[in-house]
Formats: sequence, structure tokens, C-alpha cells
Amino acid sequence: MIRETEVDGVRTLLSPKSGPLAAGLTFRVGRADETLATGGITHLLEHLALHHRGLSDYHYNGATGSVVTHFHLQGSADDVVPYLTGVCDALANLPVDRLELEKGILRTEAAGRKVGAGDAMPPWRYGAQGYGLVSYEELGLHRLTADDVREWAATWFTRQNAVLWITSDEVPAGLRLNLPDGTLRPVPRPTSALPSTPAYFSERFNGVVFDAVVRRSTPATVFAAVLEREMFRSLRQEGGYSYVADASYHPRGDEFATVTAFADALPDKNDAVLGGFVDVLAKLRVGRIEQADLDSVRTRAEEALRQADHDAIRLPAAAMNALTGQPNPTAEQTLDELRAVSVDDVRAVAAEATATGLLLVPAGLHAKWAGFSPAPTSSTAAVAGLRYQSRQDEEVKLVVGDEGLSLVDGSNAGTVRYADCAVVKAWPDGARELVGLDGISVRVEPTLFPLPAEQLARIEANLPLDKLVRMPARDPGAIPRATPLAPSLPQRPQATARVVFLTVIASIMGVLTLLCAGVLATADPANNPDDEGLHDPSMFLLLGLLLFGTVAFSVWARKIAREREGSR
Repeated sequence: MIRETEVDGVRTLLSPKSGPLAAGLTFRVGRADETLATGGITHLLEHLALHHRGLSDYHYNGATGSVVTHFHLQGSADDVVPYLTGVCDALANLPVDRLELEKGILRTEAAGRKVGAGDAMPPWRYGAQGYGLVSYEELGLHRLTADDVREWAATWFTRQNAVLWITSDEVPAGLRLNLPDGTLRPVPRPTSALPSTPAYFSERFNGVVFDAVVRRSTPATVFAAVLEREMFRSLRQEGGYSYVADASYHPRGDEFATVTAFADALPDKNDAVLGGFVDVLAKLRVGRIEQADLDSVRTRAEEALRQADHDAIRLPAAAMNALTGQPNPTAEQTLDELRAVSVDDVRAVAAEATATGLLLVPAGLHAKWAGFSPAPTSSTAAVAGLRYQSRQDEEVKLVVGDEGLSLVDGSNAGTVRYADCAVVKAWPDGARELVGLDGISVRVEPTLFPLPAEQLARIEANLPLDKLVRMPARDPGAIPRATPLAPSLPQRPQATARVVFLTVIASIMGVLTLLCAGVLATADPANNPDDEGLHDPSMFLLLGLLLFGTVAFSVWARKIAREREGSR
């Protein structure tokens, strides 16, 4: 059983277990509470708070997640007091003289971090904010100051926003938690970058990844386990398409959880794995669930719940539940819920998972045939403003408007409005990249677009300064250059071959229109029988077509000329 008490105003959870003592201090703050422009501030603060520990004979660490940050250790009872007391003291007096050094350590850590199969999913589902930030670069490391981290510590690392947990039946003597007063912070509201679900997107990846948002429940945990068994059976044992085929269930921090499924494949088996996975999901959705699978999952879960140290093992999860306002059922309550799960309950979760599903499919494939809609890769509209054609591609144009920027490529447009900007990355060579809250980005490369100085200044004047991140200088070889044909294009070209061609066509048709109109106007069938055929209806139709063609080609030529000149 988990017993609750208090240490210096910090809610404390206790449950003894055999073996070495484990303890942790969990705060309700994580990547989802940051912005893209301040990304990494919690992780940086975690590193600063642990620096004072130096070398130790016991295992300790910190971890920054989506909605919680942990400081934990494993050692003896005598180790708990100096470690946790030291963490709290460091949070109150951060070693900001190490700020730049720790930033470098975090960048090195990020460079060596392996990207998992599921890391691509959050930005597509949530955008460049909230729960989507866990998959983004920690851009804040380029701009965070000592005052920023001090303010973050004072706001989020408070006694009311923390839970202490210890695998013991009592609090070690002498433990003090010197934390400031504050408030318990609610978890962030989820955002969405998907107009509808189920949805899919494609990337260069061998295999499929699926995630879904479902209500937190015991049937949902059973569904994830049943899904894994069915995937393993169908995709590995029977089909031989995959080596890894698994599924997992993770509480999000609110009343919902994420179910994630993954199956790898060889390049020539991608289509088979995609089809096989969709079949597995459809099978569970219609209730074709093996009772033996349900019984096996239930048996394994019951065995875990009956372990002597079960309550102590789940202390970190219980701390997160306490901070996020979620219930902490006892082992017996969970066992009762587990025994009550039926095939219909699992089928209902499968239907819920399918309805909210997001599917990553290998490049070159799609999932429309399975009822999944393509996730948006472009914006619904471009901003109104001045257009500048790329020096590399006639179909690509940068639009500079009062509300934001758009990059137009044929019929597709990527738009970031200043009011909905998540971050602005700025390089010393003049390049700028705006990332919208929906994850869409627009990059301005002065080497690729003929932007006059006043337009660059106009962009700078509209940029949200609180979202500005100044990036380090790029290697000269990394700066894009225009194609060899680009120098032949003046910065503000007055005409192109297409404009000349269209103008000539319009002129010829205009002359023919005038000639035709003159002939019809001077025709006199009453006095000249040879003119009788000139008043045939087909002649008037010809005149109309010539007039329409003259106007159409003239407008077309003018439109291209205006775009090339960067005029409205």
C-alpha cells in the first residue's frame, strides 16, 4: 500500500520494497510547458541542479519528460538526505556560471541521441507547441539567459508543484526540502495540427508507426497488449514481414493516453506490412478478438499486480498521477477492473483508437484505401503581399505580406502568420526561418530570392522578438546558392520569354479581331450578294473567340510580368 505524508509542505508518497532504497522528487513541468523558442529550458535547469553532486558512490540522475521532471536516486537511506536536500538548494541558487558549459553538454547529448520510430508522430499530431515539442530541437539553448532559468525555477520548481516519493515506510531523518511557495500547475491543453482523423503521412522509413489517443482506462491497457500479440502473430510469425512488432500504452498526463504501435520491414515488404497492420487493426475493431489473447494478457497483468513490491515500483507513476490530478487506484482495485474487461470493452477501445489514429507509412505508399486522410503538408492559403520569384525555380515564389510570409510552389502554399509564429530562426548571413504553431515553416534565403533591402527590413520589423532565436553562423558550404543560370536574371526582371510570347500572341489576335470586326461592319449583303455569307452566325462566333483570346492572353502576360517584378 502507498502511504501519503508531507515533508516541508511537499506531498510525499511512501511504500517499502526489498533491495536498495530508491527516492525521487517529481515536479509538474516538462517540454510541453515550454515554447519552441524556449525549448530545452527545463532540461537545462535539470542539469544545473545536478551539477553540485559531482562524483558519487550511488546512482542518481534526472529526467525531463513531456509534463513532469524527475530527480531520482538509488542508494542507502543516508544517501537520500544529501541528494534531495542538495537538489532543492541548487534550484534556489542555480550555478549559472556554468550556463554556457551545460548548454554545450546538452547539445552534445542531443547529437548522440538516437531518434526512435515514434519520434516523428507528436509534431504531426500536435504541431510545434505543447505535446508536440518533445520531438523538436531544443532551440532555446541558443537564447536562454541566467535570468530566464532563475525565473523558470521560481515559477515551476515549487513545493506545491512537487511530489516526493521514497521506497520506504518512513522519511529519512533530517531530510529538508528548501523549495519556494507556488501553485500546482495544470497540464497543458492538447493542441491539434490535424483537421481530421484517422490520418496518415509518409516518410522515408521502412515499416509503419501508428499512434492513437484514447481515454485512460484498464481496457485501454489491455487493448495495447492484445494489439501487440496480434501484430506479432500476423506480421512476424505468420507473414514473416517484420522482426519487431510491438505496441505500448503511455498516459499523457490528462484523462487520455497514447497507444503507439510499431512494425519494421525490409524495403520490399513495406506494402505487405502496411496492409497487414491495417488488417490487424480492422480485426480488433470489429471484435474478432481471441479469448485466449485476452486471458493471457489478463494473467500477465495480474501476476505483475501481485508482486510484493508492486506499490513501490509504481511510486514514480503515482507521483505523476498526484501532480496531474489523476486517480491512484490500489492494486486490488486495478485487479477488479482487469477481471471485468471483456472482448466488447477491447473492441470499443479499438474503435476509439482507429478514429483518432495517426499512421506513418513508407514513402511512396498511402493509406487512403484504408479510410485514412492525408495529414496536411501545406497551408490552406497564402498571405496577400508582394511576390518574389525564386532564382532557382520559376514555380516557387516568396510572398511577403503584412500578416506573414508564404512560400508558394505551384498550387501549394506554406504560410506562417506572424501572430501564429512559434519561432524565428535567424542566421548571421541574413537567412530567416519562421515556424508556425501548426509545424509549417517558411525559410527566407536572401541568396535565392531577389528581395530588395526595404523588404528584408519589412520582414524584420514584423518578426515577433520574443520568438527570435539567433542561430550560429553556417558553414559557407551550407548556404544555398542559386543555379548557374541565376546570374542572367536581373534582380527585378522586366520581362521573360513567356511574357514576350504571350504578348505577341495577344497582339496577333488583337489585329485579327480588328480585321474581323471591320469586315463585318462594312459588309452589305443587300447591295452586294458576295457579302451575304459574312453575316453568318459563325462569323460572329469567330469574332467573339478572337476578342476573348486577345483579352485572356493579355491578362495572362500581365499577371506573369507583375509576379516577376514583385509587384502586387
